[in-house]
Amino acid sequence: MPVPATEYAQIGEELIGYQAGGNGPDMVYVTGISNSHLELRWTFPEMARYLERLASFSRLISFDRRGFGISDPAPNGVLTWEEWADDIRAVMDAAGSERAFIYGENDAGPTALMFAATFPERVAGLIGVNTGARYRGSDDFPAGITADQADLFATAIGEGWGGEGLISFAIPSHAEDAEFLRSAGTLLRSSMTPRTANAQFRYLLDLDIRHVLPAIHVPTLVMNRVHQPFLPIEVGRHLAENIEGARFVEIPGADVWSSTSNSEFILENIQEFVTGVKPAVDIDRVLATVLFTDIVGSTTRAVDLGDRRWKELLDRHDEITRAQVQRFGGRVVKTTGDGALATFDSPGRAIKAATELGTLLRGTGINIRAGLHTGEVERRGDDVGGIAVHIGARVMGEAGPGEVLCSRTVRDLVVGSGLEFVDRGTHALKGVPDDWQLFAVTS
Repeated sequence: MPVPATEYAQIGEELIGYQAGGNGPDMVYVTGISNSHLELRWTFPEMARYLERLASFSRLISFDRRGFGISDPAPNGVLTWEEWADDIRAVMDAAGSERAFIYGENDAGPTALMFAATFPERVAGLIGVNTGARYRGSDDFPAGITADQADLFATAIGEGWGGEGLISFAIPSHAEDAEFLRSAGTLLRSSMTPRTANAQFRYLLDLDIRHVLPAIHVPTLVMNRVHQPFLPIEVGRHLAENIEGARFVEIPGADVWSSTSNSEFILENIQEFVTGVKPAVDIDRVLATVLFTDIVGSTTRAVDLGDRRWKELLDRHDEITRAQVQRFGGRVVKTTGDGALATFDSPGRAIKAATELGTLLRGTGINIRAGLHTGEVERRGDDVGGIAVHIGARVMGEAGPGEVLCSRTVRDLVVGSGLEFVDRGTHALKGVPDDWQLFAVTS
């Protein structure tokens, strides 16, 4: 198979390098930090064979996310899962792919998971290899790596990036192959700098998307190495157990790369999954961030202004709200007389829309409160429903005048984005089980 031509997709002014080639259903291969150079991958015989094999039963679409390899730098140094998902969509659009199997490997896995939950209509199936919904362990997640391991791994990546010691640890099947270690070091250093690799890995350690897993409703295959040094196999097993209908496969060996030891075993399972499954995707349920807004003191304002002037003010409120929601990629589901309900596929953009909306409306004499929650919503024609919608409304009800309040779910999903929050404590939300920790957006 000839190496596919390198082309570029575009987000704004930024370029994302991608390649597409092969025969079969579309598959988007989302790779992690250890092999993120679109063109140099092909100089490794084992990796080239792995890519050729994937392309023998699929139209293989692969790319370098922003900040890596041949693509433009990341907007803020570290690429969040939201920006990474934007890259996937941009590459799929540029390659003419309406729907594809999404194959996320290593640290690319969480982005693939979020993409499948958020855009199920574009996902024929989900493949996760050596990945999980959370890497760092905690009292409620003993499967993850310990705090000491997390610090050790992050330091090793920052100080040893491209070095033989780190590569031998990550790919032990080739620890005695001097030529491989030299070439792999070149690939790693060409993919990104040590500082970028360290920052991206630390971002991964802070990410926790376990609560998203029940919102994934596409056919899913999870495969994890039995002895992968950076990720206990229990993390992969947890992932599969919490996605409806997911299949879990243990991969022999310890290598971080899939293309080295036992690669044929991995490929056979992926091929069977891609060519033997006819996905039945329920696109009426998707992961979304729900935004509720409410005009503070609306009844008093209506009495003071009178019917005509109050209607004019509401019309202006609705106009500004629709424009701001659309600007940040959301959709106004409906206005509520003295507020609005909108949904977004990105919690980060939802937060920015809410904060800027509050600023703009204050300039017109309108003060609002806003509440945000991310969860599974049911699409009912132009309307939305489900528990996530109720939670979003209740979160807004706890917000003070001029405040943007969000659930912990939202806060956790935008870690690494630069947004800042103040803990507002735990609250019992009316009609919603359990206590909920809420956070106010401060920047």
